[in-house]
Amino acid sequence: MLKASYREDRYRKTDPFGGSIERIALISVHGCPVAQLGNKYTGGMNVYIRHIAEELSNRGIYVDIFTRSHDPEESEIVKLSERARVIHIGAGHVSNDKAIIPYHLPEFLCRLLEYTGLNGLSYDLVHSHYWLSGRIGVILARHWDVPHLVSFHTLAEIKQRARVGERESEQRTRGEKRVIQSANSIVAFSQHERDAMIRFYDAPGEKIEVIPCGVDAQLFSPSDHGLAKRKLGLEGSSVVLFVGRLEPIKGVEILLEAVAQLEDMGSVKTLIIGGNLEEHDQEMERLQSIGQELGISNKVDFVGRLDQEELPIYYNAADICVVPSYYESFGLVALEAMACGTPVIASRVGGLPTFIKDGLTGYLVESRCPEPFTDRLEILLSSPRIRMAMGEASRKAALAMGWSSVVESLIESYTSLVRVPQNDTI
Repeated sequence: MLKASYREDRYRKTDPFGGSIERIALISVHGCPVAQLGNKYTGGMNVYIRHIAEELSNRGIYVDIFTRSHDPEESEIVKLSERARVIHIGAGHVSNDKAIIPYHLPEFLCRLLEYTGLNGLSYDLVHSHYWLSGRIGVILARHWDVPHLVSFHTLAEIKQRARVGERESEQRTRGEKRVIQSANSIVAFSQHERDAMIRFYDAPGEKIEVIPCGVDAQLFSPSDHGLAKRKLGLEGSSVVLFVGRLEPIKGVEILLEAVAQLEDMGSVKTLIIGGNLEEHDQEMERLQSIGQELGISNKVDFVGRLDQEELPIYYNAADICVVPSYYESFGLVALEAMACGTPVIASRVGGLPTFIKDGLTGYLVESRCPEPFTDRLEILLSSPRIRMAMGEASRKAALAMGWSSVVESLIESYTSLVRVPQNDTI
């Protein structure tokens, strides 16, 4: 009776050739979707995983997200929705330090298999996120005899070419290549990422599908600009905003140098959201030192990390959101700002050009130098009319990129993979 009732669920996705999706395992070893955002190891990937899990759950699919325990006070199981949950697997010392995770992957795998075995869990498909999870996903898919789909979020070979001094381990590059060759399917977030996989990793182009990220257009929506400024104590200020992890590849020093070169920065306030105010944060200290050297410390506020629910008021208080990254596989922050009707100035890198239309929803900057960013800041800060027009166009563009459409595309990929059991041949 229960089985029949489940199969009648109106959100159930069934493939015309017999393949169906009932339960999915999402593997995200270091990216827990309930971890606080904005520190060194949490960002867009965490947001992505949480949203696709909740959307899949809304369609009647059960989702288990396996991630490594990172907080001794966090429960072993955290429910996200009726059918989606996070399962924390203990492996090594409790920490969110990504550098130590490769040493604990064997223990993570053994404990994950022990957990699923004791609880009688089985899955129709494994979707892993990042190369560390991909290594686990390859083994799980073979063990369970199910398809394996992977999303990398960032790739070593692209990062190293994006910024001088950026270094990734040879272990990571080798791991990415193995996962790319072993996975049944790969989801890239932009054509740029797909092309890079083919060029630098010899990835088979036929198994890479481009599915951009999405945005929660209800949470991130326009509100009273003046009221948002008053609530944050920013009345009378022109607000320039950065949101993201604080690490060199995000290019925050470019923003600071660009602001310092403004002809009139009397009323300009720059807010930097991200990083850890409570503990030693080397990158934040580096950026604060740059601000002091530039003589703009009194014009820059380091807000620290915030939860997603706290971000909309900052996006709405901002006159401009700046994304000066050397590399972004997609650039979710830019899309969140656009959904709030805030124009964006961003580097022309990675996935950003796929949804930011230069001169329409914001500006794309070719150079990694501060001067072009200063030029665009001058234009937008001096013209409320242009800001308003870009803001309206930004919101309209963002509305077409909701998480619902992302998950519909993912489900099509999932169902195409489960049409034929992995141990069958045609």
